[in-house]
Amino acid sequence: MGKLFVVGIGPGGEEDLTARARLAMDQSEILCGYKVYVELMRPLYPEKEFYASPMLGEMERCRWALEQAQNGRTVAMMCSGDPGVYGMAGPVLELSEEYPGADIEIVAGVTAALSGAAVLGAPLMNDFCAISLSDLLTPWEDIENRLRCAARGDFSICLYNPCSRKRPEHLRRACDILLEDLSAETVCGWVRNIGRDGQESRILTLGQLRDEKLDMFTTVFIGASSTRMAGGRMVTPRGYRT
Repeated sequence: MGKLFVVGIGPGGEEDLTARARLAMDQSEILCGYKVYVELMRPLYPEKEFYASPMLGEMERCRWALEQAQNGRTVAMMCSGDPGVYGMAGPVLELSEEYPGADIEIVAGVTAALSGAAVLGAPLMNDFCAISLSDLLTPWEDIENRLRCAARGDFSICLYNPCSRKRPEHLRRACDILLEDLSAETVCGWVRNIGRDGQESRILTLGQLRDEKLDMFTTVFIGASSTRMAGGRMVTPRGYRT
């Protein structure tokens, strides 16, 4: 019987791979994933077989990996961050009943909400939520509702997929929705290329954030009402001092 590991590779650098993720890829004959993730991991495994596919080829990639595992091979499906956070764990498990001969193991990784928060300080120390601004799979009306609920609940918010070339105004629209309930002085931050070459970050206000030109490789953090600056970092107090 073959095996399919669905592996979170974290931000993409070797130092951010978990020991379990590295062991799963060591054991695998084939490493597959979105072409960007394949190129990140290829230098670590020059001897391995790779299978890459572009964006929007997710279901075909999952079927291919499951077929390989059903046929007795050991495959690692690589996902950035954690495979269960906007990754491939869901699609693989949804399709798994069609491939009864495939043994599947989900291997957790460090998602961008956590690795990006560490760069900025401690913005997620209290209750928080993650929202993707991509409306490829979720209607924009649902995204708007989630943004309003998060703001009214006074959560710290982590925004995935804030902008792309096809939807450059999504971050501005999201900020305008949040500004219905939050102060323009709310402490915010963003991190681009977390853990990779060219990493950069900025801490700013919500009013300033709406005019930032970001991309799909950026993760955005919106502070709660209690979030403040401490030593040049974002901090959302947990309440220990009180």
